[in-house]
Amino acid sequence: MVTAVAYRLASQRKQIDEILASFQLSMENLIEVKNKMREELEYGLKKETHPIATVKMLPTYVCGTPDGTEKGKFLALDLGGTNFRVLLVKIRSGRRKSVRMYNKIFAIPLEIMQGTGEELFDHIVQCIADFLEYMGIKGARLPLGFTFSFPCKQGTLVGWTKGFKATDCEGEDVVDMLREAIKRRNEFDLDIVAVVNDTVGTMMTCGYEDPNCEIGLIAGTGSNVCYMEEMKNIEILEQIEGKMCINTEWGGFGDNGCIDSIRTKYDKEVDEGSLNPGKQRYEKMTSGMYLGEIVRQILIDLTKHGLLFRGQISEPLRTRGIFETKFLSQIESDRLALLQVRRILQQLVLDSTCDDSIIVKEVCGAVSKRAAQLCGAGLAAIVEKKRENRGLEHLKITVGVDGTLYKLHPHFSRILRETVKELAPHCDVTFMLSEDGSGKGAALITAVAKRLHNIDKYLYAMRLSDETLLDIMARFRREMQNGLSRDFNPTATVKMLPTFVRSIPDGSEKGDFIALDLGGSYFRILRVKVSHEKKQTVQMETEIYNTPEDIMHGSGTRLFDHVAECLGDFMEKQQIKDKKLPVGFTFSFPCRQTKLDEGVLITWTKRFKASGVEGADVVKLLNRAIKKRGDYDADIMAVVNDTVGTMMTCGFDDQRCEVGLIIGTGTNACYMEEMRHIDLVEGDEGRMCINTEWGAFGDDGSLEDIRTEFDREIDRGSLNPGKQLFEKMVSGLYMGELVRLILVKMAKEGLLFEGRITPELLTKGKFETKHVSAIEKSKEGLNKAKEILTRLGVEPSHEDCIAVHHVCTIVSFRSANLVASTLGAILNQLRDNKGVTRLRTTVGVDGSLYKMHPQYARRLQKTTRRLVPDSEVRFLLSESGSGKGAAMVTAVAYRLAEQHRLIDETLAEFKLTHEQLLQIKKRMRTEIEAGLRKKTHENAKVKMLPTFVRSTPDGTGSFIIIDARAAW
Repeated sequence: MVTAVAYRLASQRKQIDEILASFQLSMENLIEVKNKMREELEYGLKKETHPIATVKMLPTYVCGTPDGTEKGKFLALDLGGTNFRVLLVKIRSGRRKSVRMYNKIFAIPLEIMQGTGEELFDHIVQCIADFLEYMGIKGARLPLGFTFSFPCKQGTLVGWTKGFKATDCEGEDVVDMLREAIKRRNEFDLDIVAVVNDTVGTMMTCGYEDPNCEIGLIAGTGSNVCYMEEMKNIEILEQIEGKMCINTEWGGFGDNGCIDSIRTKYDKEVDEGSLNPGKQRYEKMTSGMYLGEIVRQILIDLTKHGLLFRGQISEPLRTRGIFETKFLSQIESDRLALLQVRRILQQLVLDSTCDDSIIVKEVCGAVSKRAAQLCGAGLAAIVEKKRENRGLEHLKITVGVDGTLYKLHPHFSRILRETVKELAPHCDVTFMLSEDGSGKGAALITAVAKRLHNIDKYLYAMRLSDETLLDIMARFRREMQNGLSRDFNPTATVKMLPTFVRSIPDGSEKGDFIALDLGGSYFRILRVKVSHEKKQTVQMETEIYNTPEDIMHGSGTRLFDHVAECLGDFMEKQQIKDKKLPVGFTFSFPCRQTKLDEGVLITWTKRFKASGVEGADVVKLLNRAIKKRGDYDADIMAVVNDTVGTMMTCGFDDQRCEVGLIIGTGTNACYMEEMRHIDLVEGDEGRMCINTEWGAFGDDGSLEDIRTEFDREIDRGSLNPGKQLFEKMVSGLYMGELVRLILVKMAKEGLLFEGRITPELLTKGKFETKHVSAIEKSKEGLNKAKEILTRLGVEPSHEDCIAVHHVCTIVSFRSANLVASTLGAILNQLRDNKGVTRLRTTVGVDGSLYKMHPQYARRLQKTTRRLVPDSEVRFLLSESGSGKGAAMVTAVAYRLAEQHRLIDETLAEFKLTHEQLLQIKKRMRTEIEAGLRKKTHENAKVKMLPTFVRSTPDGTGSFIIIDARAAW
């Protein structure tokens, strides 16, 4: 008998273990879950796969965490379950920063949860009204944050979860629905600033206490995670700078069947009996709303097999939802005796033994352990992604957590932490419990949004919409037309200067050339040898000379004497002083030309102020300086702008290049225009390169609507107030100073550096454009910001560094956008000139801003392609600068000159002098006379044959028509 009993018990034990074994996850299982979660995270972020991803990765538009400067009174709503909470949150900043909260909880009846949307939001507004009345603040218009703990995309409800089924809400903007309900009540008004998920609210609540908190986890009735993601990884958004909180909505993980291998028959039964079958499968395996139901299904199955409760299923146990998740927490408590477990079971009218209590405890343990492990695997995928985003070998990060399961279950939090540690060994993860819930977080988000709004009010005017950029593009196109017209050119701000460069290199150029490149504080001289031994090759030797400030601001004579001296030194070093090589002169300032080797300076730019040069031909000035020396000679064949030089340099490598663009200390563009459109130059055939001199765009006031107070301050403090206004908005010479002025203004308003302003920060030119480039580097930018600001005497907080990074981003982004709009106008002109529907062309680019700024080139290219979608544009970086281009212009001019010489030699024998023509006339007269005379007619070379036609058509005359036929 004993053996039979033992056998029966062993058999029962085996059946129980088999059922519970399906809930046991091996390390391989957990790693697979982690890897699949990581894949789904990436799918959700990518534009192509986002629509079909099960993990939706919804942008929250929360781009900052609290920095301690937030202050004020805020209202917060918290809707995410059967209870609705309204809070008044008072935030104090400074050293004694604090958050005080007053709240009231209101019930959401089931009939409201599953009624109409209008009924639900009317109920919410009724609760708000009661709270405002209770607090005595019904007349106040407070900023409001709305924690709405359901999947939303840009405030639009994607789908209900957690037992809610109110109709007419899915696909609607919940903020609009709340506003409409407030309007219907017509008793009060609220400033609804932010709508957030409870997960985001949790992260923000904990982030107020710990700046390392960049992940929020809810483990309660529902299950979800949010985290701060790099903007460049969020393909579904156009922005690429900074960070944004992503609400993963990971409850839908597995809806595509990717975790079916670990789902049990009990999971499937729970899913089939839910309000949303086939959806939120991961949540149904991990959240408090479903764990009790999974246990109930197992208990019924065990009882049916006679393994529990003597095979008797009570009516309460048959009732869906009767076994609550709180029972799991109570049953698994280490302090609870088995006798007390039996009392819980007795509430369900279950006649249990001590053995039954042990088995029930094991079932609860298996279900809750699996839930914690699955949450841990998913969380490990996110912390590993954060580590890789930052490029770190080891990551230290805090996870803010809320939810009844995490708070009340005796083992859930421990198993969760252990799983994360095991699956993400290179991450040091701290779990911080949100004591005040997500409502406080909603208030903090509202406070942060208000703070960022105060920052953005200085930057708002620099955020240019595509509509504005297209309008600027149209304005610039009109200015181009004015500049090309003889009638309108005198008053046009965009001068559209003919360069007399008629062709780009065709690959046949060869020879030995000198190139001069003057455009900044450094002067460059090059020797460029173009040969054709096997294939066309270019050899260059270069020397850089300094142009001191006193020469830049002195007399023109001193400046060109300095250039001639440097050229003499270079020729001495190259041992070519006895040769007269063709010279190309890159002179990077606005010049009016009537031929290729003449350039009359219109106005100085880029800090040059040498007297006696404006209005003079710079080639003549240089020739005069060379002749004065007398120790060498030079044949200056061409004077070109650096923009033209860039186009020619790139044109040597890509013959489709017909645009040159400079974005550096200054900015300018040139392009190949049809001669028939250039009213300033004679001739209609072929093309000519036009130097736009677009830096002066807006000097007539046409950009006043987009210029900011900081642009105007930059202009007032410049060497040439009122001139080169477009250049002052976009070029490297002014970008750093623009950022400095904004930072000073924000600091004065108390929005940065706790209101402290140092003498260094007040010094003009101390914040350089190279600092903007350093701060915008993706991995080290914030560290660079701290380092740079520290050198300026500021002790910045982490949030200060984020704000400075934000300012740099907005200023440089505006620059790239504005350049894209003017470049777009040129591309449209080229397309229309060619009469094609789609333009294929190359833009040659040079300039320190384009080369050195880590994001500039990508932004410019992306915006250009967006503004001019019917153009296929290749951006080609000029590796050799514009000096080589000057040599190429000279080489082309030399080639064309040689071609003309050969043609002239060939045609020379066909050219007749005046004396030769008179001689021919005389001879012809003699031969005509000989042909008419009888005596000489026979031997005459001009036969003069009679035709016997005696009259003209009107019969008025009598003539003999002579047919003169020459035999010579």
